[in-house]
Order: sequence, then structure tokens, then C-alpha cells
Amino acid sequence: MRPSKSPTEIDTLINCRWLLPIVPAGRIYENFAVAVHRQRIVAVCSQSEAAMRFRSASEYHLNDHLVMPGLVNCHLHGAMSLLRGYAEDLPLDSWLKKRIWPLERRVVNSDFVRDGTQLAAAEMIKSGTTCFADMYFYPETSAEVVRDCGLRSQIGFPVFDDTSATGQTVDQQIHRGLQLHDTFKGHDLIKIACAPHSLATAGIPTLTTLATYANELDLPVHIHAHETAGEIIQATHQHGQRPLQLLRDIGLLLPQTQLVHMTQLDDDDLRLLEEHNSHVIHCPQSNLKLASGFCPLAKLIDRGINVALGTDSAASNNDLDLFSELQTATLLAKGISGDAGAMPAHRALRMATLDGAKALGWQSEIGSLETGKYADAIAIDMNSIQQQPLYNLASQLLYTHSGSRVSHNWVAGKILLKDGKLQTLNESSLIRNAQRWRDQIVPDQSPAGH
Repeated sequence: MRPSKSPTEIDTLINCRWLLPIVPAGRIYENFAVAVHRQRIVAVCSQSEAAMRFRSASEYHLNDHLVMPGLVNCHLHGAMSLLRGYAEDLPLDSWLKKRIWPLERRVVNSDFVRDGTQLAAAEMIKSGTTCFADMYFYPETSAEVVRDCGLRSQIGFPVFDDTSATGQTVDQQIHRGLQLHDTFKGHDLIKIACAPHSLATAGIPTLTTLATYANELDLPVHIHAHETAGEIIQATHQHGQRPLQLLRDIGLLLPQTQLVHMTQLDDDDLRLLEEHNSHVIHCPQSNLKLASGFCPLAKLIDRGINVALGTDSAASNNDLDLFSELQTATLLAKGISGDAGAMPAHRALRMATLDGAKALGWQSEIGSLETGKYADAIAIDMNSIQQQPLYNLASQLLYTHSGSRVSHNWVAGKILLKDGKLQTLNESSLIRNAQRWRDQIVPDQSPAGH
């Protein structure tokens, strides 16, 4: 008689009541397990099979939980979490030029970025995000925060023609960004992208230089585009073309280009997106709050254009809960299209996971729970009043404020949130730091906002 095979030693075994893998599409499994070794998923199988096949150093039994891929937040300005609630009820142009930019010139430094990015990271970890795309000053500081706390991130180095925004010439900004790219080349958790703020703040010569590097180095491009009707009017008046047409002619409309907001689109714009396989980053709550317009989500998806999701900053949202963002995006898609069947739950959840990974060029590594991919996963406690009764799990995830029910968060198999408690960041310290910055920014103003 043949001796039975000994169980394989692995790092972590996650047993859960329900598992939503994203791939295959539309499936939820019951009493499943995810086996993790050396940062990656080595098996997704039934708990009974996992018990026979594996012996783990760390084992989780999440009997009331659903496990799924971590969420991918494809656009935010992390350090601006320290400006949450500072500038309210203003249109974008006034919000930026009269409130945000003057304050940033006065207070933003490396310490501000470190404290603000840590605050943002903690909020994202606690609400289910495992990967995010950042765009802010002092990108090397943001990268250090990401490396230390264990999140996965695309860090964009910003480029402005106005040297007062960064204290550096355009050439210095680009050189510094390319150095950062070299520093983190091949890093498991960090990618570097070039992030010109917009056509309004980075002119044709600057964007042409960036296009050369983006094409030569296959560098991701992250840029605000078609955010407001005013932007389209300005570009047409100055250049005789809409922003997407300009980006195409410059050589910046690429398969690795991530176009943020995109609320003003006509049929020619849609054709350009199709032809160049660029990605749209949809930020519905920020767009609604700043009255910027509506991204035509259903139209984009019907045409096969990849759409991912971003929260934008906590200064214009005012939170970084991607589950909440996803609910808004889905409801808007139904309302704008007049089709209640637009963006069904499983399709919507893919937008916040695998489609986000695709936009950042990480789809072969994250975004779904599949053998060989990094173990970026979250667990949501489904045993709560607002989620009962459980007829449709995918729908409950989408519409019942699931971000507040996230209990565990793993990135590359490392536990960042366990039973609702941060493992790599000190929550009390983050709150104290945020309050200290608030007192420095508006020392004489009551927190009531009067």
C-alpha cells in the first residue's frame, strides 16, 4: 500500500465561509480556503482539500466572512488627507486656486507628506484597499511610507510648469522622478509613474519630453484629463484641439496612460480611447462634490474601454473608502444610462479589483484570487445587522457600506489589518499627527468650522 503524501508546509492558510475570486467571473464559493506561500497564492480550494494538502505556520478561520481580492484605488493624492474638510462647497477652479494651492505652497513639506500619506494608508487598509495610485509632491517620501507600511502602490512624480509649485525647474522635476524610477525598478510593491498634473499646468514642451521617456521606458502616465467643461473650452481655444487629441499628437495617449476623471467625452474621444487602449479612472464622488460633471461609465464599458475607480483625495471626497466610491459609481451608471441593469454587482466589483490592476499594469499579479498571483486579499465580516439577510452576497458587498466591515487585509501575504486592528501603523499616533497639522494650518478656527 502506498504511503499517504505528507502535507506541504506553507506560510498562511485563510479559511473562510465565502470566497469571491473575481476570476472566474460571477462565482462565489462556500467553505473555501486560500493557501499562501512566499507572498503568492499556491492554491484556492475547498477547506477539506486544504486541510489534507497543507500545513501552515499561520491559519485563519473566518467563519462569518467573505474573502475577496483587495481593492485597487487608482487615483488619489494621499497626503491631502490632512486637508480633509479644509475647503468645502466650491467648484474645482476656485477650490484649487483660491484655497488648496495657496495653502500647499505654505505648509507642504516632507513631514506633511509623510504624516498625510500614513493617514491615507491607514484609512485605505481599514476599508479594504490593498493597492493605490498616488500623485503628490515629495513622491520619494510617499514611496518610503508605502514600503514601510506594506501597501502596494504606483507612486506618480508630479510635473508642473509653474516652478513655485515644487521649487524645481521642469528638468529637475523629471530628473528627480526618473531617479525614483531607477531606485524602485523591480520592487515587488512599488511602481513609479510620470504624473503631469494636467494640460493646464504642464504645457506642450513639458508633455513632449515626458512622452519621450514614457515611450522609451514603458513608463506609466497618470494625468487629470477632461475633468471639466472649462478645460475643454480652454484647450480648444488655445490649441484648436480637445485634450485627448493633443495627448495623441504629443505621443502620450498610450496603453499605459491613465486618464483621471474624464467627465466630458464625445464620440471622437471615445474612438481615441478605443484606438489607443488607454485607461479611464472614474472618481464619481469627487466629481459630484466639485460639480465637475459625469463620467459616462456605461458607454465606456459598452465600448470595451477599461475603466478603473479612484477616490481622489480626502480633501475633495471626503473619504478614501473605495466600497463607498463603488456604490456611487454603480448607482450613477444606472441613473445616467436609464438602465437599471447597467453595472450588475459582480461586474462592478471587477472594476474595483481586476480592472484597477489592469489600469496600473498589474493584472497578471493582483486583482483576482488565482494560483500564482500575489496574495493581496481582504476579509469582510458579513455577520452584521445592515447585511442581513444574505440573499445576494455580491449585492450586499456593493450596497451596504462594506468598507466599515473589513476585518483583515493582506498584501503579498503579509497581514496589515487583523480583526480590525492595524498591524503596521499606529492609529493613535496618526490621529495625534493629524490634529497637530490642523492646529498649525488654522490655529484660531474652531473645529466646528464656523
